[in-house]
Amino acid sequence: MMNRAPSHILVVDDDDRIRDLTRRYLQGLGYHISTAEDGVRARHLLDQLVFDLVILDVMMPRMDGFELLKSIRATDQTTPVILLTARGDSADRIEGLKIGADDYVPKPFEPEELALRIAAILRRVVVEEPVEEVEMSGLIFNIAREELKDGDRYVRLTDGETQLLKILAENAGEPVSREALASGTSAGADRSVDVQITRLRRKIEPDPKEPIHIQTVRGIGYRLMPDA
Repeated sequence: MMNRAPSHILVVDDDDRIRDLTRRYLQGLGYHISTAEDGVRARHLLDQLVFDLVILDVMMPRMDGFELLKSIRATDQTTPVILLTARGDSADRIEGLKIGADDYVPKPFEPEELALRIAAILRRVVVEEPVEEVEMSGLIFNIAREELKDGDRYVRLTDGETQLLKILAENAGEPVSREALASGTSAGADRSVDVQITRLRRKIEPDPKEPIHIQTVRGIGYRLMPDA
């Protein structure tokens, strides 16, 4: 079974609109989000709470992103940091990477791109015991054996459905792009992924028209949400 707490992300940006849009979008993907309007407030939160990732704007009043990043890296070498930089400003990107940023996203940015970068970084840095199986409304999928069971009864899956479910289960709780699903399975095309997801939902979901386990992540792909 699986019970993974949502990743806690700190979003630091002095632009109220960008900060609020980013917060709402990432919360919609299941992340736990805290926000700060400048580096001073962010430093206070970092001293009080533990975060899995920090999204940090470079240009801010009181304490800019570079100062805050240096402050973070003085005591914490592991928490990943994504910098938000002005488009085309290579000097900021180079400086940020030199002092410890893990990645950067130029402004203005697409929320989908930011979400994919977050998911990729968290997959690399979050150390957990390998998930052996996931449970979905009484059905249990064993990842290693690639078997879906309903009690003592095996639920038949095609090879393509098995491959899709395995990738989603290995990344449970995180969005997986259609492109990644297509390249990692025999589906071969985004549209084929959608068709096989529809078939999987018929076998897994209590109500395939209102899926609670294989969720669509708008603009990205899909996410598997097992039982808590």
